[in-house]
Amino acid sequence: MSERHINENKHEQNSERKLNMKPIHSDMIETVKDKIVAAIKGTGNIVQATVDSVTQILATTIKDTGKVGTSVTDVIADVASGAIRGAVQVGADLGHAAKGIMLGVLRGSKQGGTAVLDTISHTAHVAVRDTAEVGGDVGAAATGLVAGAIEGAKELGVSAENAAAAAAGGALKAAGEVGSTAVDKVRKAVSKPINGVKVVLKEPEMAVSAKPNRGASKSPPPR
Repeated sequence: MSERHINENKHEQNSERKLNMKPIHSDMIETVKDKIVAAIKGTGNIVQATVDSVTQILATTIKDTGKVGTSVTDVIADVASGAIRGAVQVGADLGHAAKGIMLGVLRGSKQGGTAVLDTISHTAHVAVRDTAEVGGDVGAAATGLVAGAIEGAKELGVSAENAAAAAAGGALKAAGEVGSTAVDKVRKAVSKPINGVKVVLKEPEMAVSAKPNRGASKSPPPR
């Protein structure tokens, strides 16, 4: 009986933990949003204010919670989401804010090697998705994210071309989930050189959507 009782208690604790996860998740986004609003209003320099805030929040959160591996992506998502919402709230240029977010995430998470490209893609995906959700300019956000990825890549010893492609890929993936108008805006934004780097798009999702067209072209020969 006692063992069953212990198991039931564990189940209840796990259930409570699951129920409590969403408020914590939301609180992080709100906290970041408020800090970004205060920082931008305080300095007037959108890029620097966003870089400093995101770097500090991310580094502290990862260290304090002891988060490692895949859970870091959740923290990055919350921070990027809150930062976008804060920038929109104060009417900041989303291109500048997105650049600051990307730089801040790369400096705050301090990941190296191939993990950097995954972080860049993930950050771009969340930022563009949230920009669309709040009615912001996804094209400007995509441009800023790629610019931030290029600058951050130099600091981390990663190829600027690979960083740009990862950011553009993440932005396009998010745009694809939003709709064709968002895809067009993002594609147009990243199709021109950014910070002197030509973005080479890698679009596996787009290739999938193009399959029906390829199939349709195989029409039977005329009789």
